Amino acid sequence: MLEAITICTSQVRAAGFASELRLRMNAQARQAAPFHALAADADRLQECLQADPARLDAALLQFRARLEACRSAVATVYAHLDEHGVSVSVVFRIRQVRERILRIRALLDCLVEPPPGVATARLLAHMALVRQDRRSLRALVASNSSLLAAKVTERSSEVGEHYITRDWPAYRTMLRQAAGGGALTGATTLLKFGVVGLGLTAFWDGFWSSVVYAASFVLIQLLHFTLATKQPAMTAPAMAAKLRDFREPGMLDSFVDEVSHLVRSQAAAVMGNVGVVVPVVVLLSVLMQVATGAPMLTTERTEYVLHSLTLLGPSALFAAVTGILLFASSIIAGWVENWFVFNRLDSALRYNPAFTRRLGVARADRWAHFLRHNISGFAANISLGFMLGMVPAVAGFLGIGLELRHVTLSAGQLAAAGASIGWGVLREPALWWCVACIPLIGALNLGVSFYCAFRLALLSHNVGSLDRARIRSAIWSRVRRRPLDFLWPATPAHPAAPTAP
Repeated sequence: MLEAITICTSQVRAAGFASELRLRMNAQARQAAPFHALAADADRLQECLQADPARLDAALLQFRARLEACRSAVATVYAHLDEHGVSVSVVFRIRQVRERILRIRALLDCLVEPPPGVATARLLAHMALVRQDRRSLRALVASNSSLLAAKVTERSSEVGEHYITRDWPAYRTMLRQAAGGGALTGATTLLKFGVVGLGLTAFWDGFWSSVVYAASFVLIQLLHFTLATKQPAMTAPAMAAKLRDFREPGMLDSFVDEVSHLVRSQAAAVMGNVGVVVPVVVLLSVLMQVATGAPMLTTERTEYVLHSLTLLGPSALFAAVTGILLFASSIIAGWVENWFVFNRLDSALRYNPAFTRRLGVARADRWAHFLRHNISGFAANISLGFMLGMVPAVAGFLGIGLELRHVTLSAGQLAAAGASIGWGVLREPALWWCVACIPLIGALNLGVSFYCAFRLALLSHNVGSLDRARIRSAIWSRVRRRPLDFLWPATPAHPAAPTAP
């Protein structure tokens, strides 16, 4: 056991001196230099165990305090990663140091506890589990998935905070931003049908549809509007980040409050998108018919839309697949932003002589600042646009009849089909089956995307099944007691007016 403590101590000390961790610790941790005296404290403890039992307690207390100082110093690296990007290798080194410190503590318990049987049994059981995990493919996949999840979700959580509304002013702002996103999506619907009308081959039809989608989504981002279905994959990591200290008193109720804020924010975004895209598409269809004498959609295309969007078809499955693609776009966005920040590309743009010579110092600084704050959105929007356009084309090439159902785009397509038929469409049962399908598409887009992102974020924070059960129970309790919290913000209570004496 003394030899094991010596080996683990040398490994912890070597990791603390490694540049990957040492340069990322804060100034206070580097100044305290806890790793410098760690080996000396371990040697002193071994001497007391073997030849000087009178000073054992003091040496043991000193060594434990030094181990805690080393653990705290390594933990400061997380603050650097949050600001400058996450590296899988760095996170692995941090976790490895923590595990080795825990192993040293377990060995010390076996050496100094009066009845060593319990501590020894605990150590042997832990070593058996570690040995089993080393031979388990499932444990290997789980540990690496946790590292990758930490890399992606830490970046997405920073963006997701902007999509959560907590009071009436923020709620109204979300409605306005969603309305703007719905208006632009109406124009996107027109352009999409224009691409379809060209009669291109499957690949080029998917490619130019992807360009239309990506350009529309990027424009929505630059105008600071909102597309509802992009929210869940970004907000889920932000929600999971609040679970780090949820075992503290009151933190679970605070997390449930955040869940209610999130649900009503997404409901507001969906209402804003769908509530505006329908009249905008109808208006564009009327203007097009007045200008050209022909409706936006041909009779054949109108029948196809009414047939494909019906609740009686596979739209629910397609909407769930779309939710997975929405989640995938957030993964791409988190990875690209982390890569951009970790490699300090904003500093490269700001100080590179070639850029500053061509753009000027002030303009290079503005470009670097602009890309630093928008790179995640660009990656998410462009990747989502190309997945929405190209996935059906590739699936068709493989003989898979896969289509995608995005709630805002589907509502716009349905509005175009109804406007092309005219008022008589209101008497068609097919229209109302499609109208009934729109809420289901929205729920599946949001629900599947949020579920995938939230599970990944829980994995990154090592939240176990028992804690997940506590979270579910707390959320359902809030739904039963205060269901309106999930629909709109609570009106703040006004203080009572003072009465006249």
